[in-house]
Amino acid sequence: MITSKQNETVKYARKLSRKKYRKQENALLIEGLHLLEEARHHGLLKQTFHTETSAQFEDGLLISRDVMKHITDSAHPPKDIGIAHMPPQGSVGQKVLILENIQDPGNVGTLIRSALAFGFDSIIIDESADVFAPKVLRSTQGAIFHIGFTYMDAVTFKENYPGHMLIGAHLSDTARLNKQPTPPYALVLGNEGSGLKQSTIARLDASVVIPIATIDSLNVAVAGSIIMHALYASKPLLG
Repeated sequence: MITSKQNETVKYARKLSRKKYRKQENALLIEGLHLLEEARHHGLLKQTFHTETSAQFEDGLLISRDVMKHITDSAHPPKDIGIAHMPPQGSVGQKVLILENIQDPGNVGTLIRSALAFGFDSIIIDESADVFAPKVLRSTQGAIFHIGFTYMDAVTFKENYPGHMLIGAHLSDTARLNKQPTPPYALVLGNEGSGLKQSTIARLDASVVIPIATIDSLNVAVAGSIIMHALYASKPLLG
């Protein structure tokens, strides 16, 4: 059992909690047996660490709980973590979700998970929380290994993929979505507080809103999931 925080493998694993080192090493830290299984299934798993002997990962390294807490920097450290290669960036598909300046890791993770659940095949990231941060990865529940992603802003996306209808979650008096769209299209969701960039709004082909009662607005992860479900289920969306 590894009990020293100065162990080189332990020091390497701890570094991967920082975006700088994840990018430098093209590797990420994942937590929980489900994510470890997903990474192994996709041929991306490099090394696992456990505080108890694991029958599923017999070649994993056994470490003390104190070392596990050191690596994950968590008050409630998991029993199983691993180092995995970063999934390769994917190509742009027919049903695209663009996350524009969404900062909360939980929101980003939930939206990625919902995108996979509702048939989206691509994620575009623009100035949002790092999809490989531990909090985001936990929220995706493994969805990150099943859906293609790349980095781009909505304006560049529209220039490169003019055939995709650009749909914004945005309250607008013009360019409303007045019929159920068919792929290819891209749904763009904006910042939790300020919404979409003005440059993005100017390029929208259509906008969509969700009718709500009593409160002023919905959390972006909730709103985005509702809209994606409506698109997936071919339910009428408000124009």
